[in-house]
Amino acid sequence: MLRFILSRLVQIAITFFLFLTVVFLLFQAMPGDYTKQFIMNPKIPPEARKALQERLGLTGSVWDQYIHYVRNVFTGNLGVSFQHYPREVWDIIKERLPRTAVLFLVAELVAFALGYPLGKYIAWRRGRTSDYVVTVTGILFYTIFTPLLAIILLFVFSNALGWFRSGGFLTPSLWLRPPVQPQTVFLLLTATVLGLLGLWSGSFFLTKRIGHPRPRAWTRRGLVLFGVILATWAWWSSGLGPYVWDIVWHMFLPVLAVTLISFGGTMLLMRDSMLEVIREDYITTAKAKGLPDKVVRDKHAARTALLPTVTNFTIGLGFIVSGGIVTETMFSWKGMGLTYLEAVLQQDFPLAMGCLTFTGILVLLLHLVVDVLYALLDPRISY
Repeated sequence: MLRFILSRLVQIAITFFLFLTVVFLLFQAMPGDYTKQFIMNPKIPPEARKALQERLGLTGSVWDQYIHYVRNVFTGNLGVSFQHYPREVWDIIKERLPRTAVLFLVAELVAFALGYPLGKYIAWRRGRTSDYVVTVTGILFYTIFTPLLAIILLFVFSNALGWFRSGGFLTPSLWLRPPVQPQTVFLLLTATVLGLLGLWSGSFFLTKRIGHPRPRAWTRRGLVLFGVILATWAWWSSGLGPYVWDIVWHMFLPVLAVTLISFGGTMLLMRDSMLEVIREDYITTAKAKGLPDKVVRDKHAARTALLPTVTNFTIGLGFIVSGGIVTETMFSWKGMGLTYLEAVLQQDFPLAMGCLTFTGILVLLLHLVVDVLYALLDPRISY
């Protein structure tokens, strides 16, 4: 396994280098000269332009700019944003990333928690009325036009019912004199979500020694419920409860939109994968041995069918930047997706290239995570 991970890290480094080359050439091939937009930007003082041009490598040839760009990326220097001068690109990414991470992590986890068991059940009961109803519902959510879904949710829950705000991520009147900055709350909320995810993942190892599946499942649910109650108590006892609730309140509609779309894809993928697995010979053998249907379904079929779903779930987390462009624009959620769109529209190429670079790193690392998860979930796979 160690040799495999080291070889994959070498492949990731080579792929990332090629990815940086494609990103650089892509922006070089775009029409217009973004250096003119940089020079004419009124936010940048004339005396600072020459120093910034040298720092960003805009004074030399295309080859010099490429070498300068690659060197800056590997040294952690993503440059200065034209649009948000004099803020560093990395500072903007650190500010906007937790907002997108919380939004998509919560949505993907809820979609996976609903789509995985439902896809498993309807595949096992294929051909029944429930199978047709759930499948059609999943196809509807998976293929719906995302802006149309956002408009429907905004009309129903914001305009008609008035339960949620139509956009933004904060209530300005509440945050006039906050005890902490919104960025701190987002970071703590991200840590809370990651902690609950870690508790849920660890519960499978903590309950591994419990023989019967039903007590094992209830123990896992109890651990996760305990974590949720503990996190809720910690937020309210710290005095930050109203502020985090304000963020969650604004986050409900975009989370619902992403959840519905992801739920459809996860459920349909799990159903199709399950239908292929239950035709295998070892499933027939397990049934012939007289094992209960629930054991055959959950322990033998679902574990193998889970592999494509886990791949889709894990890789999907790496595309939170591109996947959040439409959702964050429709709901005015100032995350990575909306930041990338505004950077491209305003020709803020250092910020746009920084967002793409971060996305490339995240996707490549998650590919490695998927390879390791495959070995843990499927005993037939060995490295």
